[in-house]
Amino acid sequence: MKRGTEVSKGNHCAWSIHYHIVFPVKYRKALLDSDVVEIIRETAIGIQERYEIEIERMGMDNDHIHLLCGAHPKIAAGRIVQIFKSITGREIFRRKPAVKKDLWGGEFWSNGYYAGTVGERGDWSSVERYIVSQGKPKDELRQLKLF
Repeated sequence: MKRGTEVSKGNHCAWSIHYHIVFPVKYRKALLDSDVVEIIRETAIGIQERYEIEIERMGMDNDHIHLLCGAHPKIAAGRIVQIFKSITGREIFRRKPAVKKDLWGGEFWSNGYYAGTVGERGDWSSVERYIVSQGKPKDELRQLKLF
């Protein structure tokens, strides 16, 4: 794992770009249980190997996920979100199909997201601590069921 102050190097450029990305489960449903979290973690390893994205930290609440990641400058934050959402969503439905009935359709993640940059001279450890500390007790989340 690289820290925020390290510089990555490619053939034609050097960079230190890190994003704090947050996106929720569709309908803000509390579906990120231990099984789904494990699927996401395993899938994230494959994403790192296949794409030029380094997931430095991941934190999850029951209804949303935080990523601290770095990427080559040619990969925009929106593209990172698109890659991560599509691959993890597909894998969650494949490995835990019961989740689909809670979502009334075919998408696991909501359409929206937050993306912010983490500066190399900023307080990297504060952002890292915030992401790692995600998670609310289940009592705080009340899910309404239609049926």
